[in-house]
Amino acid sequence: MTQSASAVAANAIQYTITPIDLHAHLYQVVLNIPQPKAMQSLSLPVWIPGSYLVREFSKSLQGLGASQGGQLVDIQQQNKNTWVVDCSAGEPLTLSYQICAHDSSVRTAWLDSQRGFFNGTSVFLRVHGSEALLQVLHVDPPAQQPHWQLATGLTPAHTNPQGFGRYHASSYDELVDCPVEMGPFWSAEFTAHGVPHRFVVAGAPPSFDGARLIADTQKICETEIRLWHTRGKPPFERYVFMLNAMDDNYGGLEHKNSTALICSRRDLPRKGEAKASSGYITLLGLISHEYFHTWNVKRLRPMELASYDYEKENYTELLWFFEGFTSYYDDLVLRRAGLLDNNQYLKLLNKTINQVLQTPGRHVQSVAESSFDAWVKYYRQDENTPNATVSYYTKGSLVALCLDLSLRREGHAGLDQVMRALYRRCKAGPMREQDLLDVLDELTDRSWAADISAWVHGKLDLPVAALLQAHGVDCQPDTPQIAQQLGLRVAEGATGIAIKVVLRGGAAEAAGMMAGDEWLGIEPLQANTDSIGWRIHKLDDLPLYAGDAQQVLALVARDKRLLRLPLQLPPRAAAATPAKGRKKAPKAASKTDTVTLAVADVNRVNLWLDGR
Repeated sequence: MTQSASAVAANAIQYTITPIDLHAHLYQVVLNIPQPKAMQSLSLPVWIPGSYLVREFSKSLQGLGASQGGQLVDIQQQNKNTWVVDCSAGEPLTLSYQICAHDSSVRTAWLDSQRGFFNGTSVFLRVHGSEALLQVLHVDPPAQQPHWQLATGLTPAHTNPQGFGRYHASSYDELVDCPVEMGPFWSAEFTAHGVPHRFVVAGAPPSFDGARLIADTQKICETEIRLWHTRGKPPFERYVFMLNAMDDNYGGLEHKNSTALICSRRDLPRKGEAKASSGYITLLGLISHEYFHTWNVKRLRPMELASYDYEKENYTELLWFFEGFTSYYDDLVLRRAGLLDNNQYLKLLNKTINQVLQTPGRHVQSVAESSFDAWVKYYRQDENTPNATVSYYTKGSLVALCLDLSLRREGHAGLDQVMRALYRRCKAGPMREQDLLDVLDELTDRSWAADISAWVHGKLDLPVAALLQAHGVDCQPDTPQIAQQLGLRVAEGATGIAIKVVLRGGAAEAAGMMAGDEWLGIEPLQANTDSIGWRIHKLDDLPLYAGDAQQVLALVARDKRLLRLPLQLPPRAAAATPAKGRKKAPKAASKTDTVTLAVADVNRVNLWLDGR
């Protein structure tokens, strides 16, 4: 066991959390407040930093009770997540409650017979007025699973070899910024620039190649540390990756010295496989993204998030920078770390460019507006989302691309230098958009206000193609898939084609299709021929059964009614899926929403991708 050098402060807030019923998914939490205020207020956060949605964590809290001096005291609920305890000032107060932990995401809490996990925002009541005091956490192991281990970024004070015991946090903010993983997980350690890192994986299958994951993650960490600190160590003493491998899931959430990740088991590296699968590359990109957040949002962060208000939305227009620029660097770091080659990197960049081009909402909403609206739009997507919004992740990453390539075209060092200068200017703390403009002005001796205004606050397309061309990458129009030609996003199945999204201004919208329809078949409309109906199960069947027809009747089921909708086929539909060995037909449409990238000058490409 380890023991902290100093005794626990007399007024420290103390939490004890125990997994009391694995099958009922229940944690028991006991909160001791040595010196409460009279009528002490407490609340549970409604959101978790890094995930910009009010999630109402208090819905999982039950059985709240309080006692003082051995006597029960009354608790009055003030609103959805706040309580006031009718207690005396200065006399120790104890509260107890349970948390039902049945959310397997990285944002809340989970408990079953195989694994436990929680974020502090989901389980720890905030003691109003005591947030800056030392917070002590004691984690008990589940009685039914004595072999479990525990991993967290919290500072251990008195723990057993498996990791259970007492931890310290300097404040409530630090307490809830350190998630806890427990169970029979796989674990390994490595160092990056002299700093210890730990990687734990829950749910890994027997084929899992842990050695490869560790080697590749170490390359990512070392590359990012060098990017932010040309000399010296990173701003943390240790780091923990917590990965939960599931049948089919994906996600991550950043913290100051740790991250919680989810991936599909199929995406883990496998023993005996030399070539990285596309799923594994996606996982490495996620690791790179969340680790980059250690600097870009957890330290350098929006001024509006200088201190968190856990009770309501915290609005900022800067998510295009903090999420978008991080999204630009996540795959770029993989290329610099030697985990991708040029063609693999450009394929990923190509996908991002097409995602933005194929979003009509980019002309409706600026990426700054998208950042501000994250609370009500990005995390609450519906069938109209692509028509009304643009992602601050994808378009924000293209803003970073444009800025990086513009700097390089003008003879400057590039975006790396800007990020380091911002980090120094803002003292690894809160920043405003003006800080970025000031740094750009200082480094280049010119104003970038017009560029940032157009790219971030405007709604016109970014100069991606021209800037890529200047750095040795051809960006050519290409034939989109049939769904994009028609203006649809669908799910194909054995019974028909489920329409998920109808894009603004497309042929499907003109025909009267709508989200929720099931497209069952078509009747080609051709002169001098009998009308014959055809059943279709996938959009690739459309050219097969439409033939030379320029218009078909689409047979659609809506609310149990069968509708026959006149659908005008785009000129390129017949060429969207060419027979094997045949060349694609020439591009006839004037609108470009699909492009293909290719290396034209490998030397110029390498200068950019190597960060030289």
